[in-house]
Amino acid sequence: MMPELLWPPSIDSAFLERLAARANVASGGSSIPVIAPFDESEIGRVPEAESRDVVKAGVAASVAQESWAATPLSERVAVLSRFHDLVLERADTAIDLIQLEAGKARVPAFEEVYDTAATTRYYIKTGPALLRRKRRATSLPGLTTAYEYHHPVGVVGNITPWNFPFTLAISDIVPALLAGNAVVVKPDEKTPYSALYGAMLLDEAGLPEGLLQVIPGYGEKIGSDLIDQVDFIAFTGSTEVGRALAQQASNRLIASSMELGGKNAAIVMADANLEVAIPGLARAVYANGGQLCLAMERIYVDSRIRDEFTQRFVEHSRSLSVTAEYDFSSKLSSMIDRSHLDAVHAHVEDAVDRGAALLTGGKPRPDVGPLFYEPTVLTDVDDSMALCRGETFGPVVSIYEYEDVDDAIAMANDSDQGLNFSVWTTDNRRGVDVASRLDAGTVGVNDGYAATWSSYDAPMGGMKASGLGRRHGATGLLKFTEAQTVAVQRLVPAFAPPPGMSYERYQRILGPLLKLLRHTPFYK
Repeated sequence: MMPELLWPPSIDSAFLERLAARANVASGGSSIPVIAPFDESEIGRVPEAESRDVVKAGVAASVAQESWAATPLSERVAVLSRFHDLVLERADTAIDLIQLEAGKARVPAFEEVYDTAATTRYYIKTGPALLRRKRRATSLPGLTTAYEYHHPVGVVGNITPWNFPFTLAISDIVPALLAGNAVVVKPDEKTPYSALYGAMLLDEAGLPEGLLQVIPGYGEKIGSDLIDQVDFIAFTGSTEVGRALAQQASNRLIASSMELGGKNAAIVMADANLEVAIPGLARAVYANGGQLCLAMERIYVDSRIRDEFTQRFVEHSRSLSVTAEYDFSSKLSSMIDRSHLDAVHAHVEDAVDRGAALLTGGKPRPDVGPLFYEPTVLTDVDDSMALCRGETFGPVVSIYEYEDVDDAIAMANDSDQGLNFSVWTTDNRRGVDVASRLDAGTVGVNDGYAATWSSYDAPMGGMKASGLGRRHGATGLLKFTEAQTVAVQRLVPAFAPPPGMSYERYQRILGPLLKLLRHTPFYK
């Protein structure tokens, strides 16, 4: 019998009502029920945004943005520094809330709260230098001086997913705000409370009123309206939806950044240390129940160690504890809802019906909770099966073997998606070489996802159909700005002869001069 759900200690219905009141939605309309995956009970409701709410939010954000853009950068940094400290001080509450509304095991909930703090810390440390006016080299040093400025784009729209509802909302909001923008965020309707809690913490940190608008709602109803109200759109979600949003954004000639789906692959080389690779890959496969864009769904193993690897990986998968508790005991999250559980199971059933070998798992775990699914390992998967190329987004992985590492690279790259791959070997130099040949935006060597994700100074994003643009690093901040060049000319016009000199003589003088400049350290 399924155990009765106990609410986490820091959360009660009154707290959720206060969060719902933070939504920038007119009262009196429809509301969205929020369902706890651990037992499918309704834990509360948030107001549902309609088109008029989106327009109102966009206008309010635009008004607030004007004064925020004029606010000294040091004051913006101060607000976000206070927010950083509040996230760490209220970490237990944030983790409890994420577990409650997203059905997460505590480890991935912990990861996203501390990831939010780490991302914020990175940008408050590096942002001022990135946004500062910079002097740029010119073709005629001494005669032309050029400066590069970065101005805020205006209002940033942020459509966020349910699988990491706190960090994937807030970690894009932070650099957008730092750059001087306002933000209108539409959290996924399944998990609105996490974004609302982040907004409350930003309010408490001193963020000016109106600058961050939170509009819970259904994407198919208001997603298009949101794009019509903003100057930049950031989206994390499926490739199918991303294509539609990118097309609408391009029609408006506004920029977009999108982290989309992934059919991520790992390559296990013959010299891999299985004591490291087995638990490391299990973490990469089963993190958040596989509901992680960076999770591994394909593992390619050298034929010389394939049998040993497979046996040990299956044994490790079977040993993972699965509970619905607000502690660190469980290694597996619940699926988010009934339709997603059914979709994951349908992928597995289709593969088995078409000849795949099921080595472990392959069924729900209603004894733990109504939406839990067992860690599942398959072999003999081929192109006739839906999960071979389609993203399963659950605790399901397929193991393949290869004879030569070039073949493994080719098989891993044989996908229209390229988000996050990994390579496992004791020869790090060779591992980096193999990693650089993989068509993925990030590749970890002897790590599944955490090393690349937490390298905040490096860009994070997907190749091919896995996305556009990047988060993290300088790009993750500067994408929310418009670059501007201001140049000052002295003494003579640029690319024109001085008064009284003909173009013929100017050409004869300029050619040798430019050749000479090529050998000076000031010329670029």
